Amino acid sequence: LNNNNPNIDISGGSKMPPDFPIDIVLPWVDGNDPVHRAKLKAHITSDQEDTRSDVAGKARFSDMGEIRHCVASINRYAPFIRTIHIVTDGQDPQLEEYISTLFPQGHIPMNIVSHEDIFKGYEDFLPTFNSRAIETMIWRIPGLNEHFILMNDDFFITAPLTPEDFFRGDSTVVYADWYSTLTARLLWAIKPRRKGRKRISFKHSMVKALDILGGGNRFLYLSHTPRALRKSFFEDFFSRREDLIIRNIQHRFRHEDQFNSQELFYLSQVQEGRCIVVSPEDKAIFLMPSKGRRHIERKTKAYGNGKGYMFGCINSLSEASETDRERVLEWLKDCVNRNA
Repeated sequence: LNNNNPNIDISGGSKMPPDFPIDIVLPWVDGNDPVHRAKLKAHITSDQEDTRSDVAGKARFSDMGEIRHCVASINRYAPFIRTIHIVTDGQDPQLEEYISTLFPQGHIPMNIVSHEDIFKGYEDFLPTFNSRAIETMIWRIPGLNEHFILMNDDFFITAPLTPEDFFRGDSTVVYADWYSTLTARLLWAIKPRRKGRKRISFKHSMVKALDILGGGNRFLYLSHTPRALRKSFFEDFFSRREDLIIRNIQHRFRHEDQFNSQELFYLSQVQEGRCIVVSPEDKAIFLMPSKGRRHIERKTKAYGNGKGYMFGCINSLSEASETDRERVLEWLKDCVNRNA
């Protein structure tokens, strides 16, 4: 992959606002649901999978109500969104009453999408408890717009946005920094094994995507922010490489052989000169409440100082103390209602 193409615009792009609808896709799971937990237990093949946080540990599927604030923040700060597609395994987050109360004048429509909808023709790979497998198939949501944004349920928006924050002309905006492939490979090589396996790495999944495109000296290290994508890319790419679909969805739990499908999209757009790379520095706030009160206070204070943050992510809220969880959730409510 040639990342030094002088024709690639990494800082600007057309300022013309897109005249097309944009959807949001939001995968979600309630790991507290006894039906879901029983289904997961039935497919766990070893104690390792059940205890490893990067595979099937409880924190990976926990739900602390973050999705309520995520969806509320979309309505508050990105009202141009046409539809929010919530992808679940037969579950329903029951958001209608909460969101209708916050936005009595109307809110963005929500569409519940089942795994069966997006795995149609690939039902043998269900059930799945693998976020990378699900993300590989989200472009198959019935009625999904060409232009859509992928969010996690622990993402939220912190300031008013416009369509240009995601799409500019025929280019797609990605919030990421370039990262050395050599460094990433070395870090993976020296990563220690625990219980016979290396911890599955977010960074490693991006290198795997780079390898599919022929390799290169650097790749985009994606930040924990909403990711703008185009459905037609995945339709075209996977129609020619069904083997890569199978490679990514055959594992019911996350696996080191999987690639990051969003990275695949962005690197392909870089090759075509249609990717606008924006550093997430001072644009995204990443909280890890399990680190305790001082960490939470430092991060939320930085947000309050008005540095221009656009996005936020709260990682593993379930692993924080009850007091810290309540503190973070109250702060989230304040973020959503700040510009009400």
